[in-house]
Amino acid sequence: MSAWACVTRQRRRAAWIAAVASVLLASTGHAGAADASGAASAASSASPEIAPAERLLFLSTHLKGVQPQTELDYAVERSGPPAKEKDTVKVLVVSADNAKGDALVSDHAGKVELPGDGLPCNPVILYFLERDIAEMEQLTGGQRRYFQRRVRLALAAGPAITPVVRDAQGQKVPAKQIVIQPYLDDPNGARFPQYIGKRYIFVMSESVPGQVLLIRTEVPGSNNDFAHPLQSETLSYQGALRSLSPPPGKKAPDKAVNAPRASR
Repeated sequence: MSAWACVTRQRRRAAWIAAVASVLLASTGHAGAADASGAASAASSASPEIAPAERLLFLSTHLKGVQPQTELDYAVERSGPPAKEKDTVKVLVVSADNAKGDALVSDHAGKVELPGDGLPCNPVILYFLERDIAEMEQLTGGQRRYFQRRVRLALAAGPAITPVVRDAQGQKVPAKQIVIQPYLDDPNGARFPQYIGKRYIFVMSESVPGQVLLIRTEVPGSNNDFAHPLQSETLSYQGALRSLSPPPGKKAPDKAVNAPRASR
């Protein structure tokens, strides 16, 4: 039984904040460790309730049912500024159901090391948020921990989880959508006015392996125009491929997992 199932709801709240702090609060070095410690300490007096959005994104076993040595592929598209680019992010599920928490994430630069050990979620969520926060820091000159905290608080505030039907390679699949705008009503928003309306969209579906169908951020254009965003980044599920190591003397062909590909 995992550590999450062995603690009380109050301790689970504290454990979650400490773990997610390493993703959404901690920075490198001693300052990051102090932040994580402070978050865990604050959790001891916090409400034991975990927001449904937090639970869906961070505490759900998204990789349950995924066979070992299965690669989940995600397309990433970023549209200026600072540049337009495309990438492919891969999550290799090493152990069945990711029971050992050993899934590997890689992109064009190779293996990506991510914080957040102990979280049972699909690590591609952590990958996306880590990159997003780093980009916000670069574009605004603000402090990384500040943007991390705004995102964390927006999810902890209990945003709606909306049932939706999304297209996945010609198939209509049921999904759940979460939308947050972490910088609305931000008392420090005057320091980065063009990002006040920035929104994050998470679309999760049990119909695809890994359950992450789409994650998208959008910075609206003039007059809060999301139809023509100034800047956007989209991560979308593309498919799964299982490649087992063959036993001695036998050849095991790669087999595509029968799952839909997500369309943007």
